[in-house]
Amino acid sequence: MSILNLGIVAHVDAGKTSLTERLLFDAGVIDRLGRVDAGSTQTDSLEQERRRGITIKSAVATFGIGGLTVNLIDTPGHPDFIAEVERALRVLDGAVLVVSAVEGVQAQTRVLLRTLRRLRVPTLVFVNKTDRTGADPDRVIGQIADAIPMWRDCAEALAEHDEEALAAYVTGQQIPQKLIDKMTAEATILPAYKGSAITGEGIDELRQALATHLPRAESRELAPLRAAVFKIDRDRVAYVRVFEGVLRTRDRVGDEKVTAIDDGRRERIGPGEIGRVQGLRHVRLGDTIGTGEAAREAAAEAVFAPPTLEATIEPDDPARRRDLHRALQRLAEQDPLIDLGLDEETGELRIKLYGEIQREVIRDTLAEEYGLAVTFGETVTLHRERPAGRARAGAVRGRDGNPHQATLELLVEPGEGIQVELAVPVEHVPMYVYKTLAHFREAIERYVRDAFARGGLHGWDVGDARVTVTQCGYQSPVSTAADFRRLVPELLARALAAAGTVVCEPVHRFAVEGPADALTATLGALPRFGAVPDAPGAGPGRFTVGGTIAAARLAELERALPGLTRGEGTVESCFAGYRPV
Repeated sequence: MSILNLGIVAHVDAGKTSLTERLLFDAGVIDRLGRVDAGSTQTDSLEQERRRGITIKSAVATFGIGGLTVNLIDTPGHPDFIAEVERALRVLDGAVLVVSAVEGVQAQTRVLLRTLRRLRVPTLVFVNKTDRTGADPDRVIGQIADAIPMWRDCAEALAEHDEEALAAYVTGQQIPQKLIDKMTAEATILPAYKGSAITGEGIDELRQALATHLPRAESRELAPLRAAVFKIDRDRVAYVRVFEGVLRTRDRVGDEKVTAIDDGRRERIGPGEIGRVQGLRHVRLGDTIGTGEAAREAAAEAVFAPPTLEATIEPDDPARRRDLHRALQRLAEQDPLIDLGLDEETGELRIKLYGEIQREVIRDTLAEEYGLAVTFGETVTLHRERPAGRARAGAVRGRDGNPHQATLELLVEPGEGIQVELAVPVEHVPMYVYKTLAHFREAIERYVRDAFARGGLHGWDVGDARVTVTQCGYQSPVSTAADFRRLVPELLARALAAAGTVVCEPVHRFAVEGPADALTATLGALPRFGAVPDAPGAGPGRFTVGGTIAAARLAELERALPGLTRGEGTVESCFAGYRPV
């Protein structure tokens, strides 16, 4: 069986959900076309998605093209949900980037293009809305580097990207189809098609391109398991894509066991397949499942930009505070990048966010699904703490007032991300509790992450820290996992107090584009926003300048740019890390 896991990505209002409906309708999966403006589409199942006309959560649908099974993943397009898009892209074999033939390439389109290139996802471009007044698909294709229009002779354009294509072009030979497929699979070129998802124009050509240009999922059943979680629904059912090996019912994943696949209708998920997995109550979005080297490498690569905003949230009815806490916990379980915190001193609930639209979605979800009216406080920019040096803290079971039936010593020092290492012999680890050394390390890492999320010396989350377990001890059968879980945050607090911490602010990389005669004014204004610009670049009548800027100042730059560029400038940005304040 040939399988293609396909993503559809686009800027808001480019028509990707309408394209999904058209593909499903033409394949006979649905018997009528839904409309975004009418809130009747197949994949926008959330009430807010229907009302707002935007996709918030990744949705999955399946259709066939001849002998090819296509698992189609319709992803969000709004910038506030870019993390949701990245999670989906990592499980794809290929993608369709939808661009409006009227509005053309927009800021979010460029963000998606950079992400597709960075992840090397084979991509087709579909220029949609050719039935609209003002449509100009040729102009739009010209805005996308490496997009090759396939509706006209493109041999010359292909020859610019490949020596074999160049040789065929200069000798007057037709460029082989297999070469186009190879260049597409390597994400060297983006074959482009045009049409209308509403009228159906150009859809047959796009369907044929899906079957011929994009690579199939590899079938490696005998390899060690490597799979990824890219969606979790409200019932804690995980959507899992298997890359290699096989995931079966009753398989163990960490301390949990797969209890059912697709509501019990299947016993296994093979290479290339997607399934709805029950039983994994603690799995998180973006998690890699598997024990082989490839799975470990994939887990290390799956790092998503964190939210950089936070706001307090209160129920309008104070008597429903506990209901609000439970509802927010449910939302955070579905998406751990919506991070919930409770200030133990003030009792305030705080939630981490990517943007204002996301805040509105959470507010409406609480009202519609949980009957909770809420008020958000002022949105603030999140900072982060890093260890300033290295320090140890330890406790011995039964000594110096240690109330826990565990011995543990932790070394904390600066690092990249949060790393947990073991420097203790296996006989010092309570294997009757944790079963394997790997499970013990994973548990300690979970305890460390939970403790760091509660805040460091200045109240901000702690990151970029390496924690090494340098001593460990227990008494069987008295010592339990709870002893270690409770001891870890106490030791970390002592170690951080000894090492000290540095407060850091989130930083974005930005790229400003505008008319060439506005370059001087733009460069002169950037320092006012604390931006550090790179050397500018120039094209026909346009300039580009990139650089770094504090996340808290980015909105100021966005508001000022129209005045600096006569309304013709655009700014794109992406999270770039943290720097000391």
